[in-house]
Formats: sequence, C-alpha cells, structure tokens
Amino acid sequence: MLNNYQDIQTLLAGPKNPDQEFIRAGATFGEVYAMAAGLRAVLAAPESQGASICLAVNDRAVMAAVLLAALHPSLERASLGHPCPTATLHPGKRSEAKAPAQPGGPTLLLPFALSGPALARMQQLTGFTAAICDVDRELPAGTTIIRPPAGTAAEPAACAPISAQAELLRIFTGGSTGTPQIWSKTGENLFGEGFSLARHFAVSEQDCIVATVPPCHIYGLLFSVILPLVSGASVLMDNPSYPGEIVGAIEEQGATLLAGIPPHYRALRGKKVAGSTLRLAFSSAGMLDAEDNEAFSRLNEVGIVEVYGSTETGGIATRNRSMGETSFTTFPTVAWTIKDDRLCVRSPFLSPELTMAGDGFFTTGDRVERSGTTQFMLKGRVDGVTKVGGKRVDLEEVRAIIKKVPRVSDCVVMALPDAGGREHRIVALIQGAEVDMDLLRKSLAASLEFYALPRLLKTIDRIPLQANGKYDRDAITHLLTT
Repeated sequence: MLNNYQDIQTLLAGPKNPDQEFIRAGATFGEVYAMAAGLRAVLAAPESQGASICLAVNDRAVMAAVLLAALHPSLERASLGHPCPTATLHPGKRSEAKAPAQPGGPTLLLPFALSGPALARMQQLTGFTAAICDVDRELPAGTTIIRPPAGTAAEPAACAPISAQAELLRIFTGGSTGTPQIWSKTGENLFGEGFSLARHFAVSEQDCIVATVPPCHIYGLLFSVILPLVSGASVLMDNPSYPGEIVGAIEEQGATLLAGIPPHYRALRGKKVAGSTLRLAFSSAGMLDAEDNEAFSRLNEVGIVEVYGSTETGGIATRNRSMGETSFTTFPTVAWTIKDDRLCVRSPFLSPELTMAGDGFFTTGDRVERSGTTQFMLKGRVDGVTKVGGKRVDLEEVRAIIKKVPRVSDCVVMALPDAGGREHRIVALIQGAEVDMDLLRKSLAASLEFYALPRLLKTIDRIPLQANGKYDRDAITHLLTT
C-alpha cells in the first residue's frame, strides 16, 4: 500500500534538486516551486474563493506549479483578508457561476482542448469565471485572466495535515462517445498514481520524457507533468506529433521515455531513432495495433508498454507485447474481478463520484476474459454490442473483419439510429483511399450474418481524431450521416 500522505508531504517540502531541469532546457524544479508559491497566493485571494478557474495551460511547468499550489495545506487555512500582490489580473465582466461554491479555495477545471470552441463549450457547462493562462487564448467573454506569477524563492511547506482525499482537480473530457463529462480527481488519485508509476517503472532524475500528448488530457498530465514532478525526471516542453518531430526530439534530447498514442506509433512505422537512448515507450488513449507495436519495437529495440485505463479509473493494467505478453496485468495497487463478463476494479485512483459496490469495486464498461489466474484480455466495450432486428451485433467483431482487408489502415464501426430511433443500422468509416470495396463486401458477407452487415461503407484518407488520439465521434458521425 502506498504511503500517499508521506509521499505528498515530502513533495510539498520543496524540490530535492532545485537546479535540476524540470523542463529540458527550460524551467528548473526550483523555479516551478517558486511559481507555485506565488500561485498559492492567487488561489487564496478573496476573489478566488468559490470561483471556478479554468486551467487554460499548455506549459507543463505552469501546470505543475498550479497543482503544487492547490495541494498545499496552507490553501485551506489561507487568510482571506489580504489581497494577492503577485497575480496579474485582466478583469472583465464576470459570468454567472453554475458550479456550486467550494469553501476553502476555488474549483480548478482542466479542459479537454484549448481551442476557442472547446473552452466556450466548457464554460457553458461549468460556468467558470476565470482562467489561468500561460499565453493569450480565445476565452469566453468576461473571463478574468490570471497570469502565472514568477514567484520568489521556493518556500518549504509547513508541517501541517494534508487531505489527500480532498478534490484537487476536475477534468473535462470530450468523451469517446461524444458526450462531455467531468471527473473529479483528488490529490491521492493523481499524485498517488504518479508515485506508483515512478516506482513501477523506476523513473528517476536520470530520465528525460518526450510526450506527444498535451497536459490537458489525463495521459499527458500524468506522464508529462506529475510523473516528472514526483520522480525528478525532466520533460520536453513541446508535444511533437509528426514522425520527424518525434524522432528528432528523442535524438536531440537523449530521451529515455516516450509517451505516445496509437496514431503516432502508426505514423512512426519504418522510422528508426538513431542511437536511441530510449529504455521505455508507452502507449495509451486507445488500443495499439499489434503490427504498429511490432514494427516500432523491432526497429528501435524497445518494447511498447500499453497502459489500459481511463480518466475516471486512472491506470488499471499494462502489457508489453515485445515480452510475449498478450494479456493485461493490473498494477500492484489495483484489485480486479469479473462480473457478467465485465471488468470490475478497486483502486486508489478511482474518481470519487463513481458508483462503487459495498466492497469498493467499480464495474467498468469493458468486456473481458480471464487469462490464467492473474491476467485478462479485453474483448471490447459493453456499448460496442448493439441490436439490429432483435439480433446482437458485436461492433468490434465487424471492425476486426474490415481491418484484415488489404490497404485498410484503420476503421470505425458505429450503430446509428434509423428514422424513428427504434432500430439501428451499422455503418463504417474506413481509412484507406485504395481499398478494394468489392473485396471488402465479400469478406464481410463471408463472415457475418445478413443483419450484421454494415448498411454504409465510406472510405476516407484519415479518420478524424481528437488531440489525445481518440476518435472524434462527432466529426465521424457527421461524415457518415451527410
């Protein structure tokens, strides 16, 4: 069992090596802690109490400083009678807050994207009235802008009780189904998982991390902000996404850890990192294609650790196919069982609002099959099974058949309601402009019952994705219905 209380107390006491680079060729740990000291005053200011504050931040050092400031025990006891001298405020007309006031400090919100439309959508749902910004951004009218202060010398934390169970952050997700959701995360959820990852993968100040996902997504937040913060590792500021950029960043910085997503590993096929210093590569935010995995691992002589989990559950399990692992093994802190073919987990990383059974287990939306005594295999989502004409259709099975057809590099299979909404029709968006459609239809007809055949097959050069590598369900639905 992790001693989260002691770990967080040690973290708040100050940087172990203040001069160590947190950002490679950028902000040091000492500077991050100094910024956090200034931000504590911002968050404790009277105008921040009960407010909803959006973290419109891509700078990993600023994000780390915000989390340290919010976690600090002094925030709960901060005097509300003194204005904050260090914040640079750009006030506008304040919007009416829709979220309930939170005593003892503001509610911090992490958006799923930093575009104007995404921030406007989040403001409609949460009513945030202020935003911490590292650069100028397109924010909803009337938003109060908070600029991160430079701060003064890092101050050690007072030896006061801390509540690792208190809400630290609310994470706004676009949702893999297109339905926006907000998940709460406590200090134990986020930093407990960070310490767990650091121990499990022996991450230290000797490591340098390159991440292709920005910190506004849980995967990017954990691996490129919290993990380096708790381990002393450095992290590259940029989010390289093109193959040449990713390879160049690893080579130039001598990176030892790569945190990527499936689309980026697909783009890296045939790309070798010269004189690679990588010791670990990670993939999350979707299932990694076995061929993409094998191609990268063989060429660069480093296996890819696939991390399975979600925003609300945190990391659950991993597998490394290069080591012969075909099934997933849970992290040491996660207990699991299977009920009605669905995976149930008990973990210190679960969001507080999840509905859990009396024994503490949460039932996920994933269908699994036990593999041996300690592992499981993923069999698809529960919502990936639909009914057509009263018959069950497994959308993952349809997708697997399509992906076996030559020149199909990816596909999305969906069940869309027919007129009236009483029945569903199966549709598929296929990535690959040169796919032989006659061969595809024959392959489907030879493997599926008539009712399971897609009513619409549409090809496209590239399937729309969100910034975190998940499918953009709204854009895909639009393509399949117009």
